[in-house]
Amino acid sequence: MNKTTFAFTLLLAASPAVTMAASLCQPAAANPAANALLAAAQRHLADRPVPLPHVHTEGTLPNHGIREQSIVAEKDWPLMRQAALAWRISGDPRYLKQVDEYLAAWADVYQPDFNPIDETNLDMLITAYALTADHLRLETRAASRRLISNLGNGYIAHIEQFHGQKKGTQTNNWQSHRVKLVTLAAAALDDRAMLEQAHQLFKQQVADNILADGSVTDFQDRDALHYVVYDLEPLVQAALAAKPYGGDWLNLKANGASLRAALDWLVPYANGQRSHQEFVYTHVQFDKDRAKVGEAGYSGTWDARSSATLFWLAAQLDKRYLPVATQLAARPADWISACYVK
Repeated sequence: MNKTTFAFTLLLAASPAVTMAASLCQPAAANPAANALLAAAQRHLADRPVPLPHVHTEGTLPNHGIREQSIVAEKDWPLMRQAALAWRISGDPRYLKQVDEYLAAWADVYQPDFNPIDETNLDMLITAYALTADHLRLETRAASRRLISNLGNGYIAHIEQFHGQKKGTQTNNWQSHRVKLVTLAAAALDDRAMLEQAHQLFKQQVADNILADGSVTDFQDRDALHYVVYDLEPLVQAALAAKPYGGDWLNLKANGASLRAALDWLVPYANGQRSHQEFVYTHVQFDKDRAKVGEAGYSGTWDARSSATLFWLAAQLDKRYLPVATQLAARPADWISACYVK
């Protein structure tokens, strides 16, 4: 066990029990986004969940497979996070009831496939649970915990099957999304053993994915800042989830690399000092296929505004990223504002 891992293990052992809802996301009625978020939540109070046993959009073009059904079903995930935030802000029991209904429906039906691209947005379901856990019906709470635990432990088991191999999706953005889901699951459940495993996985991903100059392997493979953002955003979310446990994952160094160095590499592109033509030299045929059918963002100059969420989240780890975040978007997305902006 190296010094960084040992130190984090000591912090976990010494830290009191915390939850993601109490320590990371603290919605308040005085928040500047509260009114807008409540208005949006109000519009969806009559909605009903449409869970599927499986979702699949990764690697698919429009009207292929269950892509369209999955897109419709996945709208439940941000809706339940929004309802959970609305309940925490307002105390209105209608929103808590809606979260309970949605969590119960998905926990009863969903069967994880452990495809991290298909399942990455389950972080919203995990957050909805963490915000409401102590007030859910007992059966909903138990079922939700089983689903979240199965996700976290299942991804750990899938990673262990790599047997240390370091190629393709074992170290690119897919792994960043696996690490995020494991970390958020551990934090939401206050599972210290899982969180320590998440810490090890995060450190290994920094070593494998972030190069000495701060660029990431996805940029080499895809020639696209789109995938730099898609690679770093889940790592920032993981670092935020670990923060209340005493972990400084932003500055954690592995093989000479760090998440901070990767964010700093991207800053000149985000603030307009540099520009980039996307996917020109990508090694992935699917990128070329998406460009051919006209999917936005898969050709032309990278739109720096697409990194606004990344830098607003990063600013919650270090306020030095706030100037670039506000340059990209004057205000963060409502859920970020509701959680973090005071």
